Amino acid sequence: MILRALYTALWYLALPLAGLRLLWRGHRQPEYLQHLGERIGRHTLHLDGPVIWLHAVSVGETRASAPLVHALLTAHPECSLLLTHMTPTGRATAAELFGKLHPRVQSVYLPYDLPAAVDRFLRHFRPRIGILMETEVWPNLIAGCQRKGLPLVIVNARLSERSARGYGRAGALARNAFAGLSAIGAQTEADGQRLSQLGARYVVVTGNIKFDITPPPAMQALGAAFRNRFGPRQVLLAASTREGEEALLLEAFASLCPPEVLLILVPRHPQRFDEVARLVRRTGLSMQRRSGNDPVLADTRVWLGDSMGEMYAYYHAADVALIGGSWKELGGQNPIEASATGCPVIVGPHTFNFKVVCEQAIEAGAALRADDLTEGLTLAMDLLRTPTRRKALGAAGLDFAQQHRGATQRTLSLLTPLLQARSRPDRP
Repeated sequence: MILRALYTALWYLALPLAGLRLLWRGHRQPEYLQHLGERIGRHTLHLDGPVIWLHAVSVGETRASAPLVHALLTAHPECSLLLTHMTPTGRATAAELFGKLHPRVQSVYLPYDLPAAVDRFLRHFRPRIGILMETEVWPNLIAGCQRKGLPLVIVNARLSERSARGYGRAGALARNAFAGLSAIGAQTEADGQRLSQLGARYVVVTGNIKFDITPPPAMQALGAAFRNRFGPRQVLLAASTREGEEALLLEAFASLCPPEVLLILVPRHPQRFDEVARLVRRTGLSMQRRSGNDPVLADTRVWLGDSMGEMYAYYHAADVALIGGSWKELGGQNPIEASATGCPVIVGPHTFNFKVVCEQAIEAGAALRADDLTEGLTLAMDLLRTPTRRKALGAAGLDFAQQHRGATQRTLSLLTPLLQARSRPDRP
């Protein structure tokens, strides 16, 4: 209790800095300056019927939640589903994915982890259950749910060794928070063991929901349309690249890849699209942007994927994909989307955020690992020159994605008893 009081005091001291950070981010992305009241629990949205609340921080978690969102809506037709996020891009992704389900699915920001803000949020929406995607541990949020008898569950939970050490350093504050959760659905046995060691009481291995995401047919058609724009050229995709990786990638690409290879470069964060475009121009490589929607010229070396929600189309259009975030010490990105489209995958040395799934993909023959971008591009060129090997990797990726499906149903089985026990929402 004392540690959480100190934690809360630090939050109040940091609140002016959080406001300044929103202003700073708002200069680059004006959407951060919208819905500011929601950040402190002042919400005006009203939902019909009982509410299931699901928190998905940003883009990745929101996309990962899609199979579970649809499963919950089907299993509980009497309920509305409230999605909460921390970023405008997460909120925009929810609108893109679930806009047709309006008004049953709505999005707001989750308030900062302050007791009063949390209490206002819970009293306003009175959810039947709270579901946190992946690993979001907020001590005051968990304590607030406990006070109201609201079951709070983490699903699709993953916890790297590095993150576990960080939570371990928080001592009793983290242990009490994990112990306050009603249940956790972990992606792997290793994730489950680390969560239990940190104090979680009821942990079930349910698998990775991302395997249950089916590439939309519209994205396959868009990928084919992209491919038609490229003509007979071979296509290398750099997917979800992060700051510090693009410069190394472009330098290696210019020296190792011939002009007949087109690079699709897709930065992870949309606020960096213009920055990356400037970087490409400084390298002297000819570039066009996806947003220009123009025919791709034969002498264009780099096609900048400056769009949201089209990653499946980029994978469908590519011959080989390099997975971003893995070439610097950033933890990597999930290769499942690529495997689900049959696109061969090359990951770098830094995949600690997705350690198990990357190791499983490599073991299944669905992915290759390289020590650096020079080796990664050398491997990519070898695959481009050997169609048989490339097709074998792609086929292995499809098998790999198919074999690990089923996590959504296992997660639903974990949530159902808690939902049934809470047949009536809280009253103020």
